[in-house]
Amino acid sequence: MTSSDEQLDPTAKTIIFAINPNSGASDRRSLCESIAKRLETEGFEPILLTDLAEVKSVTEKNLASGTLRAVVSAGGDGTVSVLANLLPRETPFAILPLGTENLLGRHLGLKANEEFFVSLIKDAKVARIDAGNANGKLFFVVASCGFDAAVVKRLDEIRTGHINYLSWLKPIFQTIASYRFPALRLVVDGKSIEQSARWAFVFNIPRYAINLRITPEANDSDGKLDICTYRDGGIFSGVWYMLTTFLQSHGRLEATNFAQFKSLRIEASGDDPVYYELDGDPGGVLPLEIDVCPGALRVLVPAEPNSA
Repeated sequence: MTSSDEQLDPTAKTIIFAINPNSGASDRRSLCESIAKRLETEGFEPILLTDLAEVKSVTEKNLASGTLRAVVSAGGDGTVSVLANLLPRETPFAILPLGTENLLGRHLGLKANEEFFVSLIKDAKVARIDAGNANGKLFFVVASCGFDAAVVKRLDEIRTGHINYLSWLKPIFQTIASYRFPALRLVVDGKSIEQSARWAFVFNIPRYAINLRITPEANDSDGKLDICTYRDGGIFSGVWYMLTTFLQSHGRLEATNFAQFKSLRIEASGDDPVYYELDGDPGGVLPLEIDVCPGALRVLVPAEPNSA
């Protein structure tokens, strides 16, 4: 459960909008501009930026002077990850969920709504949530290895701008036709896992795409990450795993294995390269070293709980 004990400094008035121009199904800059105008009438000082280098320099300047209220991550889950890996650890983030998938924003009860977001900036509390450190890069939702990561890589190779759910169809079918489902080796908190795996999903929160609850017990502030692996390869096994996960019966399968951890190593057992993805963006090729970073992200949450 996300804790929200910190209060925002009422004298901090600068709001930096870091807008991802490639996020989501359409250009949402107009919404950012509309929110910024509203915030100006409330006495805040919004700044709209799309260049990451500029976001970094302006954030550091205002953080040092004590004038920074929040950096607005205007995009999807990947936008949050990019900014969190770029900016100082103590940066307060306000997530404006504008991407195709906004798992973290939905988990925190946030909305891409002008009235809601203005209220968030004015009245929010600050929560600290955990992160995973994957080969030196922070992620906040998911790291996965195998088929899903291969699809993410294919989409990234053909992507030219905004995406939507239909954008995933071509890379999914291409990956189905070519993926060989190599086996994975896992070491969890220093202990080798004997059960073989062809799919591996590491979560910080209990949400995945299309609202799958692969690790329903995942907690964003417990100082641990959760992993679920599936044993058998092949697309028919994958469909079966997805169906049972929808029904929340996958935990009863002999082919499923769960664990909580503070450190993890995943490597391919053969010579074929196996890709991993972080928060919906390509990460690289195994091996992958993951450890937990407790309270790594400062994020604005509603002063009153919202249903996600």
